Amino acid sequence: MNSKKITLWVCALSIAIACVFVPQAITHTLPINSVRTIISDSNPKFKHEGIPHGVPLHYDWAERPKLNPSNSKNWRVLIGWGQLYEDQKGNPAKNTRVQIKNLKVYALSKSDYKWHLLVSSLRVRGRAYREDFKRDINIPADIRVEPDGSISTKAGNGYNFHFWNHKRVEFDPENTIGLLATAQARLIIDDLSKPDDRDRARYLLSIGGDYWSSMRSRWDNFTTNRDFGIGRFKYVTRQWRAFNLTTLSAADIIINPPPLE
Repeated sequence: MNSKKITLWVCALSIAIACVFVPQAITHTLPINSVRTIISDSNPKFKHEGIPHGVPLHYDWAERPKLNPSNSKNWRVLIGWGQLYEDQKGNPAKNTRVQIKNLKVYALSKSDYKWHLLVSSLRVRGRAYREDFKRDINIPADIRVEPDGSISTKAGNGYNFHFWNHKRVEFDPENTIGLLATAQARLIIDDLSKPDDRDRARYLLSIGGDYWSSMRSRWDNFTTNRDFGIGRFKYVTRQWRAFNLTTLSAADIIINPPPLE
């Protein structure tokens, strides 16, 4: 084989290897989240993908995200949380659960312009609350621990699933440019012996976070806490999706991209 044929053969082999292996490698390394997703999840100009069941439409988070970035009381404690709802038109899937993991809160520091992880929970805590949260009525939720240590759950029959980090954390508001709360969720089968009805599932999930007056203060009609924002409700799908809320502007998040998974 002459040198010209060898060169052509090597080039062809290189292209073939690139076509076969590189896309697969990229597929496995691409993060679930993105700056673009974070911006759209937090922008009040974007409506939710669906309306959560049982939430009165006069609530300021019923149809689109809301932001309360100002920490007017200078509270120094916070926690990340989320809420899972059926769609306004109901959820016909009876053999589908929602797996939730990696609820995290980051703070962008003024002193070094770096993101600092404040709290991270693979396994979230939560309870089933009345969909409108009236009188703070809640009951134990249908929670199942999954093999990776995260949990799965359901929502319906007039109750959502409201979940949060395993603990509150202290932070320095004077040294904080902005916050990011983020988590991941997907649909899984409830009972493997029964038909897979995930394609019929209509679950919506949103991420938010609260400022608290202290590490141990109890809820008291929002005198001891207030949210710093409620993110966009999006449908949970078979594939992992990221759900976010940031108090930063789009320009700031682009200039200071957070860690992505």
